[in-house]
Amino acid sequence: MSEFLQRLKQRKLVQWAVAYAAAAFACLQGIDIVAQRFGWPDVIERGLIIASCIGFFIVLVLAWYHGERGAQRVNGTELLILALLLSLGGAFLWRYTAASQPRTASAPVAPLPAASSVRAIPEKSIAVLPFENLSSDKENAYFAEGIQDEILTRLAKIGALKVISRTSSAHYASSPDNLPEIGKQLGVRSILEGSVQKAGQEVHINVQLIRAATEEHLWAESYNRKLDDIFAVEGEVAGTIAGQLNARLTGAEKKVLAQKPTSNSAAYDSYLRGLGQLEEATDNSLNAAVHSFEEAVRIDPQFALAWAKLCRAHSMIYFHYIDRSEARRTAAANALAEAVRLQPQLPETQLAKADFQYWVLLNYKAARDLLQQLHQSWPSNADILRDLGWDLARLGEWEKSAEDLDEAISLNPRDLYLRQTAIGGRLALRDFATALRMLDDALQIWPDDTRLLDSKALVFQALGQLDQAQTIVDRLHPGADRVGTNAIVNQARLRRTPAIALPYFKALGEQATVNLSDTADLIDFARLLELSGDKTKARAIFSKARDAAEAALKEQPDNAFPIALLGYALAGLGERDAALNRIEQAVDLTANDARNHGTVEEIKARVLTRFGENDRAIVLLQHLLKIPHDGPGEAPLTPALLRLDPDFDPLRGDPQFKKLCQEQ
Repeated sequence: MSEFLQRLKQRKLVQWAVAYAAAAFACLQGIDIVAQRFGWPDVIERGLIIASCIGFFIVLVLAWYHGERGAQRVNGTELLILALLLSLGGAFLWRYTAASQPRTASAPVAPLPAASSVRAIPEKSIAVLPFENLSSDKENAYFAEGIQDEILTRLAKIGALKVISRTSSAHYASSPDNLPEIGKQLGVRSILEGSVQKAGQEVHINVQLIRAATEEHLWAESYNRKLDDIFAVEGEVAGTIAGQLNARLTGAEKKVLAQKPTSNSAAYDSYLRGLGQLEEATDNSLNAAVHSFEEAVRIDPQFALAWAKLCRAHSMIYFHYIDRSEARRTAAANALAEAVRLQPQLPETQLAKADFQYWVLLNYKAARDLLQQLHQSWPSNADILRDLGWDLARLGEWEKSAEDLDEAISLNPRDLYLRQTAIGGRLALRDFATALRMLDDALQIWPDDTRLLDSKALVFQALGQLDQAQTIVDRLHPGADRVGTNAIVNQARLRRTPAIALPYFKALGEQATVNLSDTADLIDFARLLELSGDKTKARAIFSKARDAAEAALKEQPDNAFPIALLGYALAGLGERDAALNRIEQAVDLTANDARNHGTVEEIKARVLTRFGENDRAIVLLQHLLKIPHDGPGEAPLTPALLRLDPDFDPLRGDPQFKKLCQEQ
């Protein structure tokens, strides 16, 4: 035996075995990370592990025969030992593969679900329902919501999990009695329920993980902690859920779950309050969110996460023209600088950086690059995919935009605004079949939503199918906000029956003052009056639209939307040069924004037609028919619309225009 061991040493068999084992282990660790990121099936990983095991025994044999030059030939004892090694390897391989195969038995096997449902509902998928607030002070509801959101955020950073957005899960009760149906609606296998009770510095948290289809309780736990120890609970809950769902964590993900963003409970309390206000995203709530996050960073200036959210709130206020001042822009930049200084690699810091590029600097390419990188490390964040989809549309990457918005919907299926914008992208692409399918899917959830019905009617109008559009228009009953009048106005104009739509604008025409959001409706009103033959009243309404647009531009001089509307109103008043100058200004401002550029170009084509510049108008219409774009009426130009729209009546005798009307 000693001679055999000496022979092993001569052939460096042990060194070969150790080297191979180390290399195989490192390789499998790398493969594991890649597999989780790209969602490889478990069978691929099993196959690679099996191959590594087989390779180990092959290496032993090769090392024996190709060892030290001049070594003796193998004797009988050595042959027996090698045979035993190979046998052990074969037995291990057989046992492993057998374990991975389904057992056969005389009992019937339950049928597998349809392939489509398996793809739609991944095994490692979860929704976190709103946590119930059990505190005696009901104003602490924001705290329970914040704890839920922080657990959800940690889960969303685990690459192997599909996690539904808070926006969608917020539509459900804390402990609903229809979990199987909720699981189907949200597209998840598992659901996390919980409750939070806060009293002073004491916090009691209950959580339970439930299999949605069967309502089976998979795991439950209660935690009694001090406020300053709450982060450990959030990380522990997320890590345990990952284990229960067999979602392996990478080393980086484990670090993320264990992170403690602040040691100050008062700062964290203000931060949680700000989260709910930011999620609401109204003018008032965004300003309130700024106040809450400013309070958080005042208490703890090292709170990078709060600085990142503060930048996001400022950036949203700036982008939506709630406050377009230089002071607001500077505040967003300063908040971002602090987040970057404190924790540059924090995902929320990177998202704030992308927000600032997109919403403040309007640097869509830089925002796209940041968002694409961030999606790799934060795959279940629907906001990243949504923002990326919107950003790509502005860059003219419409197909990729549609893909990302579809993926965002899978993570946030109950966000109506997200659905509407995704459908708008399909309209811009003139992918009317997909748009109709998406509309029908959305109407299953929101059957009476005016905007969805409005969009469905617009699809039929774009196809020239006015009878089908009419069945939808008949269901539209806009209120004082006139939401849903796009299709009504289009139908009245395309069928040349303006009197049907005029009553919806009567109250607007009588208002003493109007704001920017009413200006587009004023122009629609004026165009309907022109079509009805009331030129005098139409001129008065165009004047009102002009005044509203000019008032808006005093506060928003770089906003292409009121500039284009001002140009349209001036055209209605017959002021050719002033109208075209304003529209050219809007064209220049939207040159790097494909999402709005086509809208402005279509307005320009209509104004050129109004002033008899037929050749220029036709060249522009040829271009518009070739590109995706949002039209002023929210649907792009099509040959059918050119055939029917009275705005283009002055072009009907032109052979080139006739050709455009016939193209499909």
